[in-house]
Amino acid sequence: MSEDITKIPVIDLFAGPGGLGEGFSAYACSGEQPFRIKLSIEKDPAAYRTLWLRSFFRKFYRDQVPDAYYNYLRQVDISEDERRNELFNQYPEQAEQVEREALLAELGKDDDRNKIHKCIQDALAVYDEWVLIGGPPCQAYSIAGRSRNRGNANYQAEKDDRQFLYKEYLQIIAEYQPAIFVMENVKGLLSATLKNQYIFERMCEDLRKPGKALKGAACKLSEYKLYSLVTPGEISNLNLSDFVVPMEKFGIPQTRHRVIILGIRDNINILPKMLEEQSRVVNARKVLDGLPEVRSGLSREEDSNDAWRNYLYKMAECSWFASPRTKGKEKIPERLDTALKEIRHSVDRGRGGEFMSRDDININYKRKWFLDPRIEGVCNHTTRGHIVEDLYRYFYAACFAEVKDLSPKLKDFPDDLLPDHKNAKRAANGSPLFVDRFRVQLSDNPATTVTSHISKDGHYYIHYDPTQCRSLTVREAARLQTFPDNYFFCGPRTSQYVQVGNAVPPLLARQIADIVHDVLKRKGVIP
Repeated sequence: MSEDITKIPVIDLFAGPGGLGEGFSAYACSGEQPFRIKLSIEKDPAAYRTLWLRSFFRKFYRDQVPDAYYNYLRQVDISEDERRNELFNQYPEQAEQVEREALLAELGKDDDRNKIHKCIQDALAVYDEWVLIGGPPCQAYSIAGRSRNRGNANYQAEKDDRQFLYKEYLQIIAEYQPAIFVMENVKGLLSATLKNQYIFERMCEDLRKPGKALKGAACKLSEYKLYSLVTPGEISNLNLSDFVVPMEKFGIPQTRHRVIILGIRDNINILPKMLEEQSRVVNARKVLDGLPEVRSGLSREEDSNDAWRNYLYKMAECSWFASPRTKGKEKIPERLDTALKEIRHSVDRGRGGEFMSRDDININYKRKWFLDPRIEGVCNHTTRGHIVEDLYRYFYAACFAEVKDLSPKLKDFPDDLLPDHKNAKRAANGSPLFVDRFRVQLSDNPATTVTSHISKDGHYYIHYDPTQCRSLTVREAARLQTFPDNYFFCGPRTSQYVQVGNAVPPLLARQIADIVHDVLKRKGVIP
């Protein structure tokens, strides 16, 4: 696919694996794709490799993506570097374009600053108008992150550079004046404070007048009007909570709530339209059913299909299996028994893999978006290993969720299934801490928010099928985040989980792209 200067260029800062960029690049109107990702900047090497590979994919029209790309997905026994070099050697022109588009660099790092600005200048050299997207890292703003910081006696918020990474985003706005910007962050940003001021209020003040906020020689004095995507009107007429996008209302199969700001340069006097709510929410089953059924692994024991089954068969000898000791669970022993029988009579499933050759991959939601038969299987679908005690807890929790249509709290577990630590016992006796230490993703509801914490353990992301007895794979998390199946996540599995958890769902990004396109079209920037 050759370069087309009639496209609207998009620059993606803090790009992660490229969820926002994927939505913009995939957006189509009247058969045309009006946006072109010109530059994606990411500091994490594994996420950068993911960006690189997806950028290569986008260098071809969808029906002309070469077999070499799909070979990359399938040849997981070969190192990523070798596969990447093979693509480079076979398609040097496209690979050279990719090297200009995907940049491994850290915003805010002095050694990278000149390189970043040179790449931005080169990317925008022949364009009059452009769009900026991205979200500064959110660990310092998230509720969980702030909780960890409070537990650190040496933590000083005013010295945490992550609090001010948005100023790197602000610097790009002030110097290069995009027509429109889209900035995303965690909901916890709304309640974060510094020196008795809400960080979000200060951030919005700066985003409205970036040149004034920075006062640098290179800064220009254009101002911006800030809009919510879900509530009409400018920021001055809105509450902070009006910037929270509840994504389950817009076709995303998880209850992911994020702050998203749409900034429009003040010489573009156009009121943007809102995201359109869908009539029905999308449940987890719609996107997860159709992937291969796989078993969990054993992390501290010799792992095999037979060993896994034998440990599960031993559940029948446990007192909790025949008689859960919590009132109101009469139907649960019956489901425990039938689920174990299903395991006894099921075929050996295996633990999946970074590539599984299959011809039966399916989905019950937006098939054209997710499925790609040229993969000839599924990628990034490897299960975790768990200790035996957690297998039992996952099995019990999934059976409980099927019967009760809710995920159990620790007080709902039989005593002899509780983890052996004080907080678990306290939670079982009514303490509000750690009550949902094990959380099942309910099949008939949107999933809970997929976050980077999924990389730590699987306890919050238990699959609803008790016969698989496991946490979600990277591919399942990616489907909940609405990444297409041909979107390959590079790096070790822990990094893959982090990439997926930190991303903006591409299907939501595509809807945002429609709003941005509408503004630019009415302005006359797009014919």
